[in-house]
Amino acid sequence: MTTEAGLITMTEIAASKAKALLEEKELTEEGALRVFVVGGGCSGYQYGMALAAEAEEDDFVLDYNGIRLLVDPDSAPLLVGAEIDYVEDLMRAGFTIYNPNAVKTCSCGTSFQTEDGSGQARACGH
Repeated sequence: MTTEAGLITMTEIAASKAKALLEEKELTEEGALRVFVVGGGCSGYQYGMALAAEAEEDDFVLDYNGIRLLVDPDSAPLLVGAEIDYVEDLMRAGFTIYNPNAVKTCSCGTSFQTEDGSGQARACGH
């Protein structure tokens, strides 16, 4: 486990929503919100989030308002400086990531492309 200040930030509302999810799933002791990037999505990379019971050995572990965030070492370079927020509007409610490394995003808002153009794009919705 590695701690890395400044890798990702989290808004207060996102931390509050994550805490409620962890409590609901009874993961309050070692539980965390895992944030990751995988290849795919219509722009090349796709964000993912999941609840985790514990950290993996090589994870970056961050703490925001009592919420542990886990980021794997492959995803970390693509998320440096990103902010996790929770948005509620007429169309949807959920976590969203604002990422300064994304130079192109798709309309669904869950995939992105970096300046080097890496990542394998797929059709929207897959």
